Amino acid sequence: MIEIIGVSKSYNRGAVKAVDNVSINIRNGEIFGFLGPNGAGKTTLIKMIAGILNADEGTIKINGMDIKENPLEAKMQFGFVPDDPNIFSRLTGLEYLNFMADVYKVPAATRLGLMQTLLQRFEIAAAAGDLIQSYSHGMKQKIVVIGALLHTPPVWILDEPMTGLDPRSSFDLKKMMREHADAGNTVFFSTHVLDVAEKVCDRLAIINKGRVILSGSMQEIHTQLGAKQSLERLFLEITENE
Repeated sequence: MIEIIGVSKSYNRGAVKAVDNVSINIRNGEIFGFLGPNGAGKTTLIKMIAGILNADEGTIKINGMDIKENPLEAKMQFGFVPDDPNIFSRLTGLEYLNFMADVYKVPAATRLGLMQTLLQRFEIAAAAGDLIQSYSHGMKQKIVVIGALLHTPPVWILDEPMTGLDPRSSFDLKKMMREHADAGNTVFFSTHVLDVAEKVCDRLAIINKGRVILSGSMQEIHTQLGAKQSLERLFLEITENE
């Protein structure tokens, strides 16, 4: 579960309000999509959830743990995939995964099996011994996703996780997200691919100019607006009107 309560963040000494009094409750057992145009505040909010940025106001809790008051305990609860896979390029894939396993205290007795399972699932096992600097963007994205999931976190926080992934890997990741949520865990992810969000998400929120302007399941959103339209059309109309 992720609880976001009255969270705000400003830049340039308050001149630019990137996130404006946002409150969202992401429940256990669901895939929650987070949508918005470029510059809407998505990545700023995600970085605050992950503890990379501090909120100016408000509270963020991961499975009941405050990310600001108990950062280490809270961060052990989630796996985070950023929107840009900038990682240690002079490590091999396996060295990077072992580093991530060390950070999250994954026992030596179990980490190798987890690594092999995920490497095979994402079809990157053959390149695990190669330097990351030789990887394509999609391969880097795969190794980042694997590193984030090695400690089997109950909460997944994924910022544009399918960027650069091939169709098979995208399909497998969506399947893994569904399996993770169906097991009673939490998946929170942002995406610009609206048809994926519409098909995959149990609930979603749309942010624009730092404010959440719409949230709920697709059925709830249709009820609120009194019209049954595709998510793409709703998104374009709502953000244009804003």
